[in-house]
Amino acid sequence: MINNRKAAIIGCGFVGASTAFSLMHQGLFSELVLIDVNEEKARGEAMDLSHGRPYVDTSKIYAGTYEDLADCGLIIITAGANQKPDETRLDLVHKNVSIFKSIIPEITKRNSDGILLVVANPVDILTYVTLKLSGFPKNRVFGSGTVLDSARFQYLLSEHLEVDSGSIQAFIIGEHGDSELAVWSDTNVSGIGINEFCEMRGHFDHEKSMKRILDDVRNSAYEIIEKKGATYYGVAIAVSHIAESIIRNKNSILPVSSLLEGEYGLSDLCLSVPTIVNSNGAEQVIEIDLNSEESSLLNKSAGQLKEILSSLDL
Repeated sequence: MINNRKAAIIGCGFVGASTAFSLMHQGLFSELVLIDVNEEKARGEAMDLSHGRPYVDTSKIYAGTYEDLADCGLIIITAGANQKPDETRLDLVHKNVSIFKSIIPEITKRNSDGILLVVANPVDILTYVTLKLSGFPKNRVFGSGTVLDSARFQYLLSEHLEVDSGSIQAFIIGEHGDSELAVWSDTNVSGIGINEFCEMRGHFDHEKSMKRILDDVRNSAYEIIEKKGATYYGVAIAVSHIAESIIRNKNSILPVSSLLEGEYGLSDLCLSVPTIVNSNGAEQVIEIDLNSEESSLLNKSAGQLKEILSSLDL
């Protein structure tokens, strides 16, 4: 019997621990189990977090083993090698595919009905690997995708326009990485097209601003890694946002990474596009209108991932 109020985090590095902290504050789960190859690290994180339990709604946080996964409704996988300065997310492929080949079978031995949420990078590749290794239905295996990238996009636009980021509808899609693209044609502020709204706010050099903002989105992780060694707070909040949509059955439209089966003319790969996320997982991919340039860039992004996937032994 699956307990939808129980979640597990596999990997207690910066991202895993920060995600646990964020989930604990939200009070979405009554039980949160932390698993790491370094068992002492998992115990230490669980102890530290547990000391804040009197002030939050999460009732049980502990270090566990794969045996504790049997009834987990949501399993969040953050385990993997960290991205180093001057290293792309795709550079991590073979290291982390090897790690996932040891992790995923351990999960599926104990749990066949939960949702697997992949956060480790390169997330689109590892989501596809997880789907193939687990044999789970496609709706119950998806990645955090470009949810964080889209939040960065909204934040930078809000700073540029000096408006509340919650009023901005904007998506980054494609690979969670260097080939990702902004869907400018669909970006709006409270229903007003982005270029029109920019002019209302006194900005007229659209091409220059668009290039600068997208470059900043793409380079954010590299800049943070250079300055502090790793990114973890932003992605932890993004993962918590995804988890909330699952546990509260919110039907949120989020650019998560899931299997495409003909949508956008693409198939047999996991890619980040707007998707309805609810208690069933990644329930339905939403096909938004793309202009010809955006369609070409999405196909280029998909092609790069396909090339990597073809080199893997799955």
